[in-house]
Amino acid sequence: MNSRLFNLKSIRPEISSETINDNMSADERFQNLVLRPVIKLQNELLIEVFKNYVVKHKSVFYDLSLQKRMDYIENAIQKDMKFRNSVKGMIIGLFTVEEYLIYIENSSALNKRMMHIVKERLLSNIQLFEKPELLAAV
Repeated sequence: MNSRLFNLKSIRPEISSETINDNMSADERFQNLVLRPVIKLQNELLIEVFKNYVVKHKSVFYDLSLQKRMDYIENAIQKDMKFRNSVKGMIIGLFTVEEYLIYIENSSALNKRMMHIVKERLLSNIQLFEKPELLAAV
């Protein structure tokens, strides 16, 4: 086993709640074995990247209602290709070569799964996206 492959796999968190079985599609198996652990590993970075995205877009996010903030996150993930590609790069960069070869066989479907997981992670951490000065006061 080469050192890059070993190192990448050794730093990934275990996701015990995900069961792997023979009835899974190849995409679902890839999602549970590769995408979920890599995205979980990158969670803190994804949060900071989104905070930076908000600031770069004139911080309008902070003035929105909760529902509008949720829509804003979904819109950033689904429609802002520059942001989306940046996030994809943060995840794909932690694939092994073998995983990348599997990924490119069905990248369109796997990208949808990847972006859905990232969106859910950002939404579940929405409380972290407050104005920086409000957090400093706490």
